[in-house]
Amino acid sequence: MTVKAFGIVSSADNSIHVEGLHDYRPIGAFSFLGRFRVIDFPISNMSNSDINRIQVYVRSRPRSIAEHVGSGRHYNINSKRGKIQLLFSQNSSSRSIYNNDISAYMENLDIIQRMHQDYVIIAPSYMVYKQDFRQLLDAHVASGADVTLLYHKVDNAREYFKNCHTVTVNKQKGVQSIDKNLGTANSKNIFMDTYCMHRDVFVELVKSANWMSSMYTLADIVNLKCKDMDIRAFQHRGYFATLTSLEDYFNASMELLDYDKAHDLLRPEWPIYTRTTDACPTQYFESAKVTNSFVSNGCLIEGTIDNSIIGRSVTIKKGAVIKNSIIMAYSTIEEGVHIENAIVDKWAHIIHAKNIRGEADAPQYIKRQDTL
Repeated sequence: MTVKAFGIVSSADNSIHVEGLHDYRPIGAFSFLGRFRVIDFPISNMSNSDINRIQVYVRSRPRSIAEHVGSGRHYNINSKRGKIQLLFSQNSSSRSIYNNDISAYMENLDIIQRMHQDYVIIAPSYMVYKQDFRQLLDAHVASGADVTLLYHKVDNAREYFKNCHTVTVNKQKGVQSIDKNLGTANSKNIFMDTYCMHRDVFVELVKSANWMSSMYTLADIVNLKCKDMDIRAFQHRGYFATLTSLEDYFNASMELLDYDKAHDLLRPEWPIYTRTTDACPTQYFESAKVTNSFVSNGCLIEGTIDNSIIGRSVTIKKGAVIKNSIIMAYSTIEEGVHIENAIVDKWAHIIHAKNIRGEADAPQYIKRQDTL
């Protein structure tokens, strides 16, 4: 008999705040590589893994996620049984310690308990990776564990993954604890906020966390239960990025301008689905010069673009230079403007500021709809 799971896409923890971009939308709605939204990755992983019942939790600023996910038809799960549900919960302000994942699950517990699938896979909406969840589910069932956690081994945890959790794993792949990454060592097992467990175990953990403390998150209660329950770890391999700060978002985007890394993440046999937008192909004028960049459709390019990511329907006028930057949809860069190491949010219009430069490790952020 085939074991079946339903999927949950969870929101980012309240301790995570991405400067600038986060003021307008949740991390799941961030534009990624010009074409995708971050939430496309967990939903596509689930769709490709034959998970066709998916709950997407939205705890703040729901409009952009609701607009993008819509009916879910573009994620290739609109079979007779398939369904994406958007579940909203916001009892308090978006940055409140009480507005956490456990309170969201408690509000929707009846819906979780009515799911016909025996198992649940929970994945975050603020990490980018590719994973066949069937492998995770099969390993979990075969091990007989109560909970299986997905982790990624890194050797740069001092500089990156600052707002993430780590897992301490013994030789038998048993999880001994879940801790915050304090940047004390380079080599760490980064917990990917991805869980696999039986639906009944999940419901009991949610109830238990809610009873113990209204501040508890799912990671808190699982960490507490490491002593009493059989909690295992499953290693992820391949491209992995967490978007927990503006620098992380910038680095993850720029990293994928490397062909080999992009090829590892974006494979034809494992498509990343997204809402498509009908637009004309990008028009390159005689004065245009573009090297090593992602350029979306609908753009008008007269200037120079190097090592950058350009969103949909962006206009870059003659003499403008864009270098190591992310220009989001519908922005206009006027003549003679030089932009380097910057993130320009949607609908921005750069006219008078002729020189916008950040650092590679501290990109300059230009607000949405701003005119400079």
